[in-house]
Amino acid sequence: MGGKYGAIAEGASFRASSRERRSRAAIRRAHTRDASASSDRRPESLPLYPNRSTPRRSGRGWRVKLATISRLAVFAAATATSSWGQSPTAAAQTVVASTAKRAKVPFGAGERMEYDVKFGALRVGNAHMEVVALDNLRGRPAWHTAFWVQGGNFLYRVNDVYESWMDAETLSSLRFVQELEEGGKDVERRFEIYPERAIFIQTSKKPQKEEKSVSQPLDDGSFLYFLRTIPLVVGETYDFDRYFRPDRNPVRIRVLRKERIKVPAGTFDAIVVQPIIKTKGIFSENGRAEVWLSDDERHIMLQLKSRLKFGSLNLYLKSYFQSPNS
Repeated sequence: MGGKYGAIAEGASFRASSRERRSRAAIRRAHTRDASASSDRRPESLPLYPNRSTPRRSGRGWRVKLATISRLAVFAAATATSSWGQSPTAAAQTVVASTAKRAKVPFGAGERMEYDVKFGALRVGNAHMEVVALDNLRGRPAWHTAFWVQGGNFLYRVNDVYESWMDAETLSSLRFVQELEEGGKDVERRFEIYPERAIFIQTSKKPQKEEKSVSQPLDDGSFLYFLRTIPLVVGETYDFDRYFRPDRNPVRIRVLRKERIKVPAGTFDAIVVQPIIKTKGIFSENGRAEVWLSDDERHIMLQLKSRLKFGSLNLYLKSYFQSPNS
């Protein structure tokens, strides 16, 4: 590949908001509770250029755009009991995480990608996605991934966090959490997913009830990581009946072409895919969203573009940190 991954673009140092710091604290507490053998830390990104000021916009259209950025990025990024199962002791967790069979994947704990978010030519925010750790969840080793998107102006801001836990052996989704802060309103959704029973429970909703799922479920956040594990052949179309809400299946992936692109992180050979999901939004067949993945075994998301009625929403990779274990 032609580019050098690393912190080489403007504003590469991520400054956490108070909401993000709270979310990170929650993640770390969960990691302590569901600890694994992995404790690697990524190197810090260094700011090489000053941040540009965020342009001022107003009106309902601006609010819609910012909320849509979050939905867009998370899919790409870039879609039995009333409480979560009790975790075993830390020692038992370490044994499970270190000895259980794992699927071969091109990522590991500590991998992190950081993006500029733009509406047309205007920079409106930041996003980053990260493999937080190899956790233990209900006695299974599970990849814990997280996606943050932040942006807005003095009138309207978005600060969303999406977390996924997927079985390290089957890559099936086990838990999916959304914490959305948009325009001063907070929404939290939590799902416990049970692949062996093909059900899910929305634990943040009352009354809690079992709902039908699929046998190898994926959620919004875990789908892109799954996509990174499969071969992609130009001209092929792949259908997956794996979204954890069955009425939204199949998810279709069209492999469109290969091309060389330039993003803030560098110049890279890329393979371009079009995800299509049963929705009226960005990933509908008329949404024409495209995702650029690195044309190598890692399939890192380099760029994401969508064409909507009110303009284009785009993500551009500005820095990449490889897992210390890769």
